[in-house]
Amino acid sequence: MSQFWDDRYNRETYLFGEEPNAFLKAQAHRLKAGMRVLCIADGEGRNGVWLARQGLDVHATDSSAVAQDKARALAAKHGVALEIEQADLLEWPWPENAYDVIVGIFIQFFAPDERSRMFEGVKKALRPGGLFILEGYGPKQLEYRTGGPSQPENLYTEELLREAFSDFIIEELRSHDARIQEGEGHDGLSALVDLVARKP
Repeated sequence: MSQFWDDRYNRETYLFGEEPNAFLKAQAHRLKAGMRVLCIADGEGRNGVWLARQGLDVHATDSSAVAQDKARALAAKHGVALEIEQADLLEWPWPENAYDVIVGIFIQFFAPDERSRMFEGVKKALRPGGLFILEGYGPKQLEYRTGGPSQPENLYTEELLREAFSDFIIEELRSHDARIQEGEGHDGLSALVDLVARKP
């Protein structure tokens, strides 16, 4: 997996751009300086760097060393620091009650059983009252083909996420189409599913 992503990120430009994901940016009102946040599969750092610029204490993981070198460069460009860790999320020892916020933006490279394991890790790692902020692609994305996985089982639906986080407080959950421009990797009309869930 890491070789695949190393190859994709091995370019001068940022594959998904340097600006944060729009849905994450829209959650700024939920975030406070000093919060400890985990960005899973943060790639080249666009989301982690934006969070650090808001004054959050950011721990960013990814499987690609190439992407993380670019994340360090982006953080330096903006004068912020990230704690960056190369990690395979299926093998990573998720800490318990360690984060106020966990962010997952377009983390749809896991099969359903692996995704369930990752979600359990998220639940373990959040502190009580902590937030999980997630955006991904829904089934209609297979028609749009403007980014994301080609495997239907890796896509999200509201029903899937509502069931997966039935033990959390769902603060926001919606499916919608929107035009996004996130570098060359995500560009065009997209079928999106957004989730904000709070650990009781």
